[in-house]
Amino acid sequence: MKYWLLKSEPDTFGIDALAASPGRKTHWDGVRNYQARNMMRDEMKRGDLAFFYHSSCAEPAVTGIVTVVREGYPDQSAFDSRSKYFDADSDPAAPRWFMVDVRLVRKFAHPVTLTTLRRHAEGKLKDMWLLRRGNRLSITPVTAAHWKFINSLAGN
Repeated sequence: MKYWLLKSEPDTFGIDALAASPGRKTHWDGVRNYQARNMMRDEMKRGDLAFFYHSSCAEPAVTGIVTVVREGYPDQSAFDSRSKYFDADSDPAAPRWFMVDVRLVRKFAHPVTLTTLRRHAEGKLKDMWLLRRGNRLSITPVTAAHWKFINSLAGN
């Protein structure tokens, strides 16, 4: 099993929207970065766990946990000209963009803020991708040690 962190803006699609989705499940679409795409297409497996992270908001934070319920498959939004994620150069016969399906495992009663995570950047969370200067990836791997520590911060 691998661990991940998935970023989403709460005004676009937050953890509460996922909790209200049928089956508490959604597809993770719209990723338009090749490195993040490769992680979804090649590395994310059914049963992997991921932190759901609210980004680009007043208080960015890890807000809960999701599990991968469907491995990488072509992102249909790339082929839909009405979608903000449309890519005119993406070919259904040789898809450029991929997505996975995730299901909510649990929402944290006490989200773990970015400020809290940064306090541990030189200690328990040393080398965490999220805390690297200039990192803007919407999907990043999380080590087992980081996973365990962040869960402890959330009271899990």
